[in-house]
Amino acid sequence: MPSPSPTPHPHRWRILALLSAAELLGMSLWFTASALAPQLRELWHLDAQQAAWLTTMVQLGFVAGTAVAALLNLADVVPARPYFAVSALCAAAANALLLAAPGYAPALALRFATGFFLAGVYPPAMKMIATWFQAGRGLAIGTVVGALTLGKATPYLIHALEGARLRPVVLAASAGAVIAALLVGWGYRDGPYPFARRPFSWRLVGAVVRHGPTRLAIGGYLGHMWELYAMWTWVAVFFFDVFSLRGGTAEAASRGSGLVGFAVIGMGAAGCVLAGRWADRLGRARVAMAAMAVSGGCALLIGWLEAAPLAIVVAVALVWGFAVVADSAQFSAIVTEVAPAHAVGTALTLQTSLGFLLTTVTISAVPHLRDRFGWPLAFGMLALGPAVGILMMRRLRLTN
Repeated sequence: MPSPSPTPHPHRWRILALLSAAELLGMSLWFTASALAPQLRELWHLDAQQAAWLTTMVQLGFVAGTAVAALLNLADVVPARPYFAVSALCAAAANALLLAAPGYAPALALRFATGFFLAGVYPPAMKMIATWFQAGRGLAIGTVVGALTLGKATPYLIHALEGARLRPVVLAASAGAVIAALLVGWGYRDGPYPFARRPFSWRLVGAVVRHGPTRLAIGGYLGHMWELYAMWTWVAVFFFDVFSLRGGTAEAASRGSGLVGFAVIGMGAAGCVLAGRWADRLGRARVAMAAMAVSGGCALLIGWLEAAPLAIVVAVALVWGFAVVADSAQFSAIVTEVAPAHAVGTALTLQTSLGFLLTTVTISAVPHLRDRFGWPLAFGMLALGPAVGILMMRRLRLTN
């Protein structure tokens, strides 16, 4: 990698704004079906577990997409601009086709396809912005991850504002992804700190797996992912129960839970940006450990507060939303710094592939535990992930 320039490139903030906008718009596809779960359950007569699979299939599609990308080294071989733009357009099409799905099984296939193509939208953006920043890389990647976090929360807001109608939510998300493709296709260029590009080699995956610091960074990320997507998927359902417990109508509970779900997930955008600033000053592993300690504590606590005063429940949830994703960008930044330079894109893609595969376990486990034991255990078991993640980061700090 070239040595740092004494004067940062003047266009880097424009590129950061462009990529952040593209991630916000493109990743709004992720939780479209989750935000619309009550309508889809009624439309196709689904139970809670079947509705959960509408999110799980996005996760599995993303895992498949990232696995293919990792094995084929796409992030290190294919130019980032067309890779991102084409992936976003294909994901937008798959999401829009949900409106034409004749039933549950075709909808699952379309959600899988949406996740598959989003594998070309999320991981490449981490490498793309890293080519523009060496100093301040934590803040830059944190801003991009914050933007995609806000994008993932957007369907919940649209759902609440539009009175829970299916078509506006789906079409708005797909339109956003099309705009994201146009933004990157028109305005993005690689920065002054490009990573070395190598010809295709099956050995890149092996080089990543054999590299000790990269393994520890990926291990910390897996602990983080054990908690993150299960929380994002089920926090609005938790608040539906919270509002219902207080005697509201089903419609009021649905709207209220959608607004709180948007606020909680969206709070993570601030967490990503601030954690990025702190990490550049205090160290990435240190900030990641602090974020996991806070989020794990919230996971252990919040299930016991279902009947507590609403202000207290919402306050704890907002803190959880802030902390649960604050460390995410730092794991990506750590990988860009410790992984072999010729395999950074493959390392990032492998990291996300394994992480999102793990999320399918906890997304599926939460409703089972909630039905049998209640929210304290359903959310409390998510704290296991941050505990493991903290151990991995401690070991990484000792090796550096």
